[in-house]
Amino acid sequence: MGYILNVFVRELPGWFLFGGIFLPVTLLLLLLIAYFRIKLIEADAELAHIYDTRDEVMDCCFQKLRRWRRTRLIR
Repeated sequence: MGYILNVFVRELPGWFLFGGIFLPVTLLLLLLIAYFRIKLIEADAELAHIYDTRDEVMDCCFQKLRRWRRTRLIR
């Protein structure tokens, strides 16, 4: 196996190895990283705008508590 790999590397020009294999694969990986980073930022922005029902429940509880305190103070 080592002999076959040695012959393959010896016959393959360096510019082809770098320009034809290493560079396109590296650029593709960088492009995928950038694409998924953009999608993650978009998803974070969407999640920040989604209405959370827990906020409504907490607001309702606080409003009831305020009304109860107000009525208690008036009496």
